[in-house]
Amino acid sequence: MTNKNRILIIEDDPNIVDVIEIHLTDMGYTLDRAPDGVSGLEKALARDYRLIILDLMLPKMDGMEVCKRIRSRNSYVPILMLTARSEEFDKVLGLEFGADDYITKPFGIREFLARVKAILRRVEVDKEVIKHRDEESPLEFAELKIDLQKRKVTVAGKVIELTAKEFDLLILFAGNPGRVYNRQELLDIVWGYQYNGYDHTVNSHINRLRNKIERDPANPRFLKTLWGVGYRFSEKEELES
Repeated sequence: MTNKNRILIIEDDPNIVDVIEIHLTDMGYTLDRAPDGVSGLEKALARDYRLIILDLMLPKMDGMEVCKRIRSRNSYVPILMLTARSEEFDKVLGLEFGADDYITKPFGIREFLARVKAILRRVEVDKEVIKHRDEESPLEFAELKIDLQKRKVTVAGKVIELTAKEFDLLILFAGNPGRVYNRQELLDIVWGYQYNGYDHTVNSHINRLRNKIERDPANPRFLKTLWGVGYRFSEKEELES
């Protein structure tokens, strides 16, 4: 079984892990287990996984910290967060730290599998988009250069480190200069969420992206805000004027 069919679950409840393993095995995946945050982080960083299923409340190291550390080393592996909590704060914080989706315990196995399939489907779509763009030249806007194939961003020749979501936001905007996106559209396209209440996540990612690519984030040149409407990327004509 190759790594592309291997999933890691970091969860301290063996009953939950057993049920999940039965169903994921039926789908053709191999499940690696970790019962605490420390061992889970070690496994997550030791090999490539198709998906990481991560509980929020864990012994030794909590899921938020595990997620944060995984994202600092691996921007691309999808993470599905599990938790017994249902507060909006936890949901938003989980997304802020880089989780791709969030499901609250207790959950039905059908809902869980639907979430897993949706995440993996989005990953495959992203790969197809990049594959079809492999032959394209890098996107260039003044001193900003985006290499789609290498997922590499430079500003005035300096490499800029972006998270997976920051990069996805950037190529969405830069691939459609001039088009305005509202916050809900950005959530639907980049995060895959179909419900309201996560505006703070979009705002935070936009601000972090600006801090990395703009000379003056308070007066952005590339990523513009249309107050009360949304955001857009400057067209090349604007940058040349």
